[in-house]
Amino acid sequence: MPAIKILLVDDHRSVLWGLEKLIEGESPRMEVIGKATTSAEAMLLLDHVQPDILLLDLDLGGENGIHAIPALLAKSKSKVLVLTGSRDPSVHDSAMLAGALGVVEKGEPAETILKAIQKVHLGEVWLNRIATGRVLLEMARGRTADSLDPEQKKIASLTPRERQIVAEIGSDAAASSRVIAERLRISEHTLRNHIASIYEKLQVSSRLELFAYAGKHGITPV
Repeated sequence: MPAIKILLVDDHRSVLWGLEKLIEGESPRMEVIGKATTSAEAMLLLDHVQPDILLLDLDLGGENGIHAIPALLAKSKSKVLVLTGSRDPSVHDSAMLAGALGVVEKGEPAETILKAIQKVHLGEVWLNRIATGRVLLEMARGRTADSLDPEQKKIASLTPRERQIVAEIGSDAAASSRVIAERLRISEHTLRNHIASIYEKLQVSSRLELFAYAGKHGITPV
């Protein structure tokens, strides 16, 4: 069988080196045909190489790799396998909804990464059953969103985690970011990122506006 050709995208050169050595150990079944530290570099490489798998980190030096997935897929016939240090289910779900076929956490054993590459190369989804159910639900919501009014479309675009955050703020406007982050068991930094995304999706600009929006539209956790 031809080797599985892999393009690595990660902003940490030490991680790129480690992944390359791991994949080299699987020769001739797998081979690394390119490495990039940003999505822009990956896009340029796709002008010259045709990988079977794009092994993509989601945190590219402050760049959100999820946003790069559609563009990378539009330029290549490769399949995207996400490698991430995040354990946030909503991050995993967003990557899959953007077009990835699998998500592997960086803490997983090397054998798991190699197995995920093989499965995704075969066109299979690498995601546990619970996460797959969540993604299918989100896809179903997306298909019905066209029939919704503009505000319902905005709300439907929220991830489950974002709905939780809106619900928390809607039920307790006085709660600090630290308190909300503790309730949801996420860092304040992660919370700020989610809130920025929520503001953009719902087109609000402050906690007060978000509190009023949640109350008006009855947003509750899913």
